[in-house]
Amino acid sequence: MNSQIVMKIYRLHTTQNLPISINEAWNFLSDPVNLKTITPDYMGFEILSGAEKKMFPGQIIQYIVTPILGIPTKWVTEITHVKKGKYFVDEQRFGPYSLWHHKHFLKPIKNGVEMEDIIDYKIPFGLFGQMIHPILVKPKLNEIFKYREIKLVELFGEYKYN
Repeated sequence: MNSQIVMKIYRLHTTQNLPISINEAWNFLSDPVNLKTITPDYMGFEILSGAEKKMFPGQIIQYIVTPILGIPTKWVTEITHVKKGKYFVDEQRFGPYSLWHHKHFLKPIKNGVEMEDIIDYKIPFGLFGQMIHPILVKPKLNEIFKYREIKLVELFGEYKYN
């Protein structure tokens, strides 16, 4: 009998409303340099190359991040899809995940913009990776996105629907 380990793909889905226009949100989010601003300092985030231009399909961006135990990790992403003012997609080409597919959506709402992130990802190391996901990976990703949410409110203000 053949036994196979089922490939587990996880999803992180967040939304955040900000009191800014689509253009303001797009100008900030489509500039790869701003990623450092909304990433926790302890991550040691540094862009190595590819951020010289605003986002475009086919753009390759190389980073160094230090997500766990102070171990620097190279991360290479490709911007695969861009629809100005509406969405973009980044996919990991090299890095800590077996799969990383991150969709960023923007839509106008009353008095602001809704940002939606949908990340589909897979952890390496098979069953061991699945075991460490709820202990290490998922809490770390939630922490990083919570930091981003707080930082964006600091930068742009809190959304209040009136």
